Amino acid sequence: MNKILSFLIFFISSQIYAQSIKMEGIVSEKGTGILEMANVVALNTATKGMDAYCITNDKGRYVLNLKTNTSYKIKVSYIGMQNKEFVIETSTTNISQNIILEQASNTLNEVEIVREMPVSIKGDTLIYNADSFKVGTEKKLEDVLKKLPGVEVNADGEVEVEGKKVQKLMVEGKDFFDGDTKLGVKNIPADAVDKVQVLRNFSEVGALKGVENNQDNLAMNIKLKEGKKNFWFGDISASTGVAHKEERYIVNPKIFYYSPKYSLNVISNFNNVGELPLSMQDYFKMTGGFRNVMAKGGSTFNVSSNDLGFLLMRNNRAKNIDTKFGAANFSFNPSKAMNISGFGIFNSSITDIQTNSQTTYLANNAQQNNEVNTHQKNNFGLLKLSASYKPNTKLQVDYDVLGKLSNQNEYGNLFRQSITNSVLNNETIYTNKTQKPSSINQNLGTYYTLSDKHIFAFEAQHLYQNEDPFYNANLQTQPFILTDYISGQLRNNINQNRIVTTNKIDTKLDYYYVLTPKSNLNITVGNTNSHQNFSSHIFQVLDNSLVNNLNAPENNNQVKYNFNDVFMAMHYKILWGKFTFNPGVSLHYYTMNNQQLATVFSRNFTRVLPDFFALYQIKKSQSLTYNFSLNNNFTDINQLVEGAIVRSYSSLFRGNRNLENSLSQVHSLRYFKYNMFNMENIFANATYTKQVDAIKSIANFNGVNQFATPYNSNFADESFMAMGQYGRSFLKYYKGSLSANVSWNKFYNIISGLNNSTESFTQNYTAKIATNFKQIPNIELGYTYILNKNSTAKFYTDKPFARLDYFFLNGFAFVAEYEFYHYYTTDKKVNNEYDFLSSSLTYQKKDSKWEYKISATNILNTKSLNDNGFNQFAISNSQYFVQPRYVLFGLKYNL
Repeated sequence: MNKILSFLIFFISSQIYAQSIKMEGIVSEKGTGILEMANVVALNTATKGMDAYCITNDKGRYVLNLKTNTSYKIKVSYIGMQNKEFVIETSTTNISQNIILEQASNTLNEVEIVREMPVSIKGDTLIYNADSFKVGTEKKLEDVLKKLPGVEVNADGEVEVEGKKVQKLMVEGKDFFDGDTKLGVKNIPADAVDKVQVLRNFSEVGALKGVENNQDNLAMNIKLKEGKKNFWFGDISASTGVAHKEERYIVNPKIFYYSPKYSLNVISNFNNVGELPLSMQDYFKMTGGFRNVMAKGGSTFNVSSNDLGFLLMRNNRAKNIDTKFGAANFSFNPSKAMNISGFGIFNSSITDIQTNSQTTYLANNAQQNNEVNTHQKNNFGLLKLSASYKPNTKLQVDYDVLGKLSNQNEYGNLFRQSITNSVLNNETIYTNKTQKPSSINQNLGTYYTLSDKHIFAFEAQHLYQNEDPFYNANLQTQPFILTDYISGQLRNNINQNRIVTTNKIDTKLDYYYVLTPKSNLNITVGNTNSHQNFSSHIFQVLDNSLVNNLNAPENNNQVKYNFNDVFMAMHYKILWGKFTFNPGVSLHYYTMNNQQLATVFSRNFTRVLPDFFALYQIKKSQSLTYNFSLNNNFTDINQLVEGAIVRSYSSLFRGNRNLENSLSQVHSLRYFKYNMFNMENIFANATYTKQVDAIKSIANFNGVNQFATPYNSNFADESFMAMGQYGRSFLKYYKGSLSANVSWNKFYNIISGLNNSTESFTQNYTAKIATNFKQIPNIELGYTYILNKNSTAKFYTDKPFARLDYFFLNGFAFVAEYEFYHYYTTDKKVNNEYDFLSSSLTYQKKDSKWEYKISATNILNTKSLNDNGFNQFAISNSQYFVQPRYVLFGLKYNL
């Protein structure tokens, strides 16, 4: 298959080269000098279409690839200059022609030229004209974004532009399910998209944009086609399985409405073929777009989750998935000053996961082989309401509230084979996990500009979180020695319930004094206050069904933990030529106490934490950024509880109330360059972190069973991560990229009484090339190489991949995707190969509202995929069984 695709690319390339000539030169201003980022467009006078375009580079150079023996109208524009037009006739030889522009009396015509450009820049906004990149096979926003230079969409629906994650997705300037891009990229129809605007240096608050550092903030706004505004649009699709023993189906209605005053989006999806609009991973990480209020404080107090470790799917692949999903998003402007928006999401899924795994424990070389069948029922809901009031340019008041509620159940049937000191033991283990976590997060922000020199910002955030995980393990062998435990039972039925509540309030007041147009002073006063309660109880169910409560203090927890951080910070920002400097320092006073086992343990101290930001703006689209910060990192209550916590059927944990905070220094360096002359984008980022007094584990093993407790390590943890990508377009129809991700980690734990140092090194490299023709098939070819290495093992993954899409006969669209995985170790003791192929063929007659589709997933009927993992304690290899081949016939009606 790869040979065929390579031949097609070679053939197409030769045809393009054979039928094109090059026109190049310099664009300059009369009597002054060269013009960077001038627009040059070639319009075919016969077809009226744009055959080529270019934006001049920093030397004023342009290059157009034109057809031979063709008449073109050349249009040249630059903001502030008179537009220039002239006609050329191409032959079979290249053309060299310099172009001189003159100062303009007005700039009205320039707007028209910019709109014709596939890519343009206006201030901090990068604008893509979607139709310039569409070839006819695109069905949703994701398909369009993947064709744009400098834009990447990963398997989780996260969008990255120039290596930075897009934090907010908007449509016509209105939030689209704030805090997550997945629902937008997977559901917004491609034919509704007119422009894609990337908003760099994005700030929710206009008054703060000039005084804060927003270089890493990205938002994306989708501009709709004129026919989609003030009208309902969307589609209703349904598919059914063909020649399957069990009924297979997808029903997926999507309806959208946008007007200047309000908008409404409704999305639903019912299917049993593995489509997952939002996963549980998405649910837990969905923030609703809440800002990090204490980002400048220098302290981190993370409220960790008491998640029971539910088994997760790999790329939405499992043995069986049945999903019911519904979501609605709205925005309403009752007046010019007021905006009200929000969303509601509900998801219900039933998932069956079958896994085989092999784990080798490094402390004693014990081995555990598991065959696991897991049945999950997950329901979750999210509800967000936002209001923003902007009566004038001086005042802005924002309020957000986000509620999250879920009900999770997991039943596991596990066959375990354990080998310790050459002794083989087989047993069947049953597990049951249930939890109904809920949380409410509220945010209030008030921003007031007293004058051009005085700006005030007050922000407050409140988090209430309640978690109630229950865990049950039913084993043949007794895994732990616990006080009051009754041994000698046929089955060891161990249960633990927990209730953990968190009340956390962050408040912050910022004052900005604008000293000059290029400098300002920022004074911050803030406070973080957290109160947490933790209770847990272990009990045993005997063979006769009686309950044995393990009431000894070491088996139970009744803990209260209070944390308070009061701080004052000062930052000075100055622009000096091409440089921006923003040094700062914060003074903190910490108080904390935990109450358990009828005693109180308290600690108070003061610390000074510096930070530094520097930006070198080399050119308009080229920059180098450096960040340094010294941070105090505090654990929450989960690491402090000293009563036993059953983490799994083979892992017991006891906390340490005497834990101290860790101190980390972080250095990061980022380089960025975007050249619109050939759509070249280069970005690289390197981060080094050193953490002192890190909270690590003391782990002891009894065969395959683990007993752990945390402590502050005397050795520093270190990590280094670097990533980079180079991409560019060439010959108008081609786009290629190379990317590399490298990470190195060194950390310590105490294993079986010995200080254990572990280093891990991960490398991930990807190369790909894609075409973007209008009339002939388009191909994407790529290759990914991954190496995971630690002190005891190396794991390799070779992953070539290909995509073919072709729009033909004015209505047919064919798409096929192929991925091949070769997963192995150095000694080839692990050596697995598997691949996935999917394809679809759709037909929609021009101007018809009906679309017909036949699609197939997992065409090669791959049974399972493989994965690996390693840490200081163990090396594991896993095999995950996936859904079989499905063939579906579908209909879609476009509103």
